[in-house]
Amino acid sequence: MEQFDLVVIGAGPGGYTGAIRAAQLGLKVAVIEKDKTLGGTCLNVGCIPSKALLHSSEYYYEAKNDFDKHGIMISDIKLNLETMMSRKTKIVADLTGGIEFLFKKNKITWLKGYGKILTATTVEVTTADGTKSVIETKNITIATGSVPVELPFLKFDEKKILSSTGALALDYIPKEFIVVGGGVIGLEMGSVWARLGSKVTVIEYADAICSMMDQDCMTVLTRSMRKMGVNFMTSMKVTNSRSVGGRVELDYEGVADGKKATIQGDVVLVSTGRKAFTTGLGLENVGIAIDERGRVVTNSHLQTNIPNIFAVGDAIIGPMLAHKSEEEGVAVAEFIATGYGHVNYNTVPSVIYTHPEVASVGLTEAECKTKGHEINVGKFPFTANARAKAKGSTEGFVKIIADRTTDKILGAHIVSANASELLGELVVAMEFGGSSEDVARSFHSHPTMSEVIREAALAVDKRQRQG
Repeated sequence: MEQFDLVVIGAGPGGYTGAIRAAQLGLKVAVIEKDKTLGGTCLNVGCIPSKALLHSSEYYYEAKNDFDKHGIMISDIKLNLETMMSRKTKIVADLTGGIEFLFKKNKITWLKGYGKILTATTVEVTTADGTKSVIETKNITIATGSVPVELPFLKFDEKKILSSTGALALDYIPKEFIVVGGGVIGLEMGSVWARLGSKVTVIEYADAICSMMDQDCMTVLTRSMRKMGVNFMTSMKVTNSRSVGGRVELDYEGVADGKKATIQGDVVLVSTGRKAFTTGLGLENVGIAIDERGRVVTNSHLQTNIPNIFAVGDAIIGPMLAHKSEEEGVAVAEFIATGYGHVNYNTVPSVIYTHPEVASVGLTEAECKTKGHEINVGKFPFTANARAKAKGSTEGFVKIIADRTTDKILGAHIVSANASELLGELVVAMEFGGSSEDVARSFHSHPTMSEVIREAALAVDKRQRQG
């Protein structure tokens, strides 16, 4: 029986990053992965392919609608969807191959198959052909990720009823594209297909789109998406579906008034959330505790109730974000090797990769009020920024929320082109317990869009210098 210091079940962002860090720290590591490639949902059918399509579709949309404003006149613009999809596939292949290279470089054993915990120190691996083997380990990390939530009346067939996986693989442009669930996945995939020519309708149960995000930012985003032709229907509950003439017909009703209606589309993307993938792992064999939503229960060191078994990423409580999973995977590796490992959940950023993007870290204004914080808020628009004007990207603003007494930054929210990239300096500032004055007194190159961050920081103290 082969023995390891650490066996990781799952090769997504939390699994492969934690495995690499553990190997760097001198541990003998194996990773069990059921899929044919490494990288998990994020790399294969999530974050990376969706960003490739978002980027390509944005180029296409800009060429059709914005290039003439720059004096670039193009006629007879055509879309080759097959080429666009091939580019996406190649990017994924390159990156999954890169992880495989890192495994070899760090002498990590990749065991292809399903992992099942037998005891606190043994794991069974079942390959695709049913062959079983058992390995021994001192520690185990559960990094099995999550799967889309399927509605009982909207079962995925990935042809007409799509999960995010199916929405990334369509070989035609639907005339009418319905999105059930106005979360991040729904907005991103809705954006892709709207840019490519689909009439997109988003049906959301809540009375606001992405209610966990800063609502001033969401007002800007939804306004922009409406200009692109996306229709939003909030406070609506989808209750049933049927096939009608090769199309999908949905029944829905108002949450408040119960008024019923129907809508038809060529395809329906169900993006009502994801759930932890923890079934079939043998958790019951060792008595690992799970919560009412099937997530593994852990302590502050990401340990389960079995001290040498850890869990990270979408399999546990918290935002289902790749970078959160990565930090947890690294923290587990460092805790096993050194006795220390830490994740600061107050600085986990969240991003919607639409156009404009929405990027946030820390508390929103609403959350600050709920928690009783006395705050000052600095807000500054991109319309007053020279670089944004030169780029033609003046939509949006930066908002910085600081404690009224200490000036410590409690939250930051950006809606703009490349907001995901701009947010980084505010994440670092918060990680170091920085104040709005710290950011305001730091150089920002001119002309850059990052100057809006400085102006927002100055605006916390009502001393912005532009606009």
